[in-house]
Amino acid sequence: QVQLVESGGGLVQAGGSLRLSCAASVRTFSTYAMGWFRQAPGKEREFVAAISWTGGNSDYTDSVKGRFTISRDNAKNTVSLQMNSLKPEDTAVYYCAARSGRYYSNLRTNYNYWGQGTQVTVSS
Repeated sequence: QVQLVESGGGLVQAGGSLRLSCAASVRTFSTYAMGWFRQAPGKEREFVAAISWTGGNSDYTDSVKGRFTISRDNAKNTVSLQMNSLKPEDTAVYYCAARSGRYYSNLRTNYNYWGQGTQVTVSS
């Protein structure tokens, strides 16, 4: 069983930055690929970014490429999402997710464990 707890959300003006963190309570964190998803009001949960179990490979949805960076620290059991140049359309609840294995996925259904989410609000 993996428990995930996100933090770092908040209210920021357009053009600003936030750093989200996700802490995992599992001894074998390095054997899980990790992802970040987001869900805006009235919309489905969508893929944002993902990273392989070693951190050597990552992927992003097109709308955040060049602005967001996913990283992980296997020694601290954490995964982070650095978000720069934020836009109002980035407003959503952001979720951390974990899937067993080395390969990440951009499909929500491929993740076994989810955090409770953290709200990010970007004002114009």
